[in-house]
Amino acid sequence: MNKKILIITYYWPPAGGPGVQRWLKFTKYLPEFGYEPHVYIPENPSYPILDQSLVKEINPKVKIIKKPIWEPYQLAEKITKKNKDFKAGQFETSKKLGLLSRLSVFIRGNFFIPDARKFWIKPSIAFLTDYIKEHKIDILITTGPPHSMHLIGLGLKQICKENLKWIADFRDPWTKISYYSQLKLTHKSDKKHKELEKKVMQTADVVISTSYTDKENFEKLGAKNVVCITNGFDSEVNILNKKTLKFTLSYVGMLETLRNPVNLWNVLSELISQNPEFASHFCLKFVGKISNSILDELNHSIIKDKMVNIGYLSHTESINEMNNSDLLLITNFNNEQSKGIIPGKLFEYLATGKGILSLGPKNADVEKILNDTKSGKHFTYHDHENLKSFLINEFEKWKNNLIANSNLKNAKFHRKMLTEELSNTIFSIFQKKIQN
Repeated sequence: MNKKILIITYYWPPAGGPGVQRWLKFTKYLPEFGYEPHVYIPENPSYPILDQSLVKEINPKVKIIKKPIWEPYQLAEKITKKNKDFKAGQFETSKKLGLLSRLSVFIRGNFFIPDARKFWIKPSIAFLTDYIKEHKIDILITTGPPHSMHLIGLGLKQICKENLKWIADFRDPWTKISYYSQLKLTHKSDKKHKELEKKVMQTADVVISTSYTDKENFEKLGAKNVVCITNGFDSEVNILNKKTLKFTLSYVGMLETLRNPVNLWNVLSELISQNPEFASHFCLKFVGKISNSILDELNHSIIKDKMVNIGYLSHTESINEMNNSDLLLITNFNNEQSKGIIPGKLFEYLATGKGILSLGPKNADVEKILNDTKSGKHFTYHDHENLKSFLINEFEKWKNNLIANSNLKNAKFHRKMLTEELSNTIFSIFQKKIQN
């Protein structure tokens, strides 16, 4: 008989973007390891991006429970369209925000703690308390952000106590997330966020991080048992080793102003102006939602005529664009605190076998993965000359048709392998529950 687990998540198909992928894929494979997933989601969510193609990937063995949610984003978006970006975690620097936007950020950070989905917490606890008893659920899993999902888990754990084991999965950190400093928090609000974060960490039976640095940080907050299970790639990523018509550097996904790789644009501008051969064959391709301020900057540069902005595509179409590239770009925030961020797209980049160009802080977790898999090169935001040499070298490889090959070391990041790690974690909790 399959063991029953309840997963509480805000993001679920038809939601698009990176937030939906992790648990869509875990639930795809969990039944193969003897688990029956029950997934609790909002009936009427306000998703910033939709991708209908992901609906067909839902495992029919997954039992889905929906309950209505009230969230203020529809009203907020009438005040300023920027609120749609804030909902997706896209924040501009304070200098680029208008008065209404600054006010919206202040309200979002101080009046909606931990986030604007807080109104789903109490009704969800009331409903799920009965659901857990009726369906004999033994393991509860919450995944955030939004971190309101973890507060639902906290409430259920406090009611059910040792009868329910709770895993809190952090796809991104809470108070150490990149945009936390942009929320314009008062001292009181900052204290409240940190108190709630610490309570979740110390109450959950297991905390899952998606990066090595986050694991260390969660342990410092007093989490009892922290396991690192990264994101990964799935079988739909097929390797296509063929030469492109242009030497193509592609960014696939969402790129906000705070991750703008200005140094890269400067290096590319130099290469285009100084190297006619590079200029005639180079293409910079964007697939996804790119900040208007970044696009404006590039449209006023020499890169403009070498740039293709495709816009948002479905997950499957995005993978095709990765394959039709030579180098895949990944950027991170230009600060020490973000070194533990491993964007989900990195693993699909790895699966294509294409070269990867990464920009971010020194000693980042992304750098460790690229070095371990020999899949690309990581640079800091100020490493101008080495970055320039790297791009010239990659261009020479392209000219000579030296196409990158896949690396067997990447196989450990396949979603099925990662689900086996998750299964082992859940199994160890079941064993402890039986022993108690």
